[in-house]
Amino acid sequence: MAVTSPAARLTEAEYLALERSAPFKSEFFDGEMFAMAGGSPMHSLMGANLIGELRSKLKGGPCRPFTSDLRIKIEATGLFTYPDVSVICGPLHFVEGTDDTVVNPTLIVEVLSDSTEAYDRGEKFQHYRQMPSLKEYLLLASDCLASNISRGVLMMSGSCARWKVAPPS
Repeated sequence: MAVTSPAARLTEAEYLALERSAPFKSEFFDGEMFAMAGGSPMHSLMGANLIGELRSKLKGGPCRPFTSDLRIKIEATGLFTYPDVSVICGPLHFVEGTDDTVVNPTLIVEVLSDSTEAYDRGEKFQHYRQMPSLKEYLLLASDCLASNISRGVLMMSGSCARWKVAPPS
């Protein structure tokens, strides 16, 4: 019987070097890279429309919207990810030694899809909650025309879960 050795874990520096030259985006957590799937036309349209609205509303102020090309690191957990839309208020705070990975979003938006909804509502949200700068997490669902925003408490009911707006405890 052949014994296989576990795959070697990557360091953050190795991940960033690979990611910067890769033809596709990947998340990184606990030494492993996870390729990200492409989105549907509706997914893309929702993100683009939101970016346009946010840019218009935020123009002239300290906050700026960013597309899914901006990589974010959750320092408390080590997750590197690419939210569909993010907003950063004030200066960008970069991961030490980088100029392309930030740690201080104020708002993160994920457009839900069948393949990512459970992750976006569950494990990924648990990572995001560890970010001191994050004030709001918005989930957009194209299939039930609902948007959900969280300021701290998640309330689930029915096929289209809703975030109950509540102050963090």
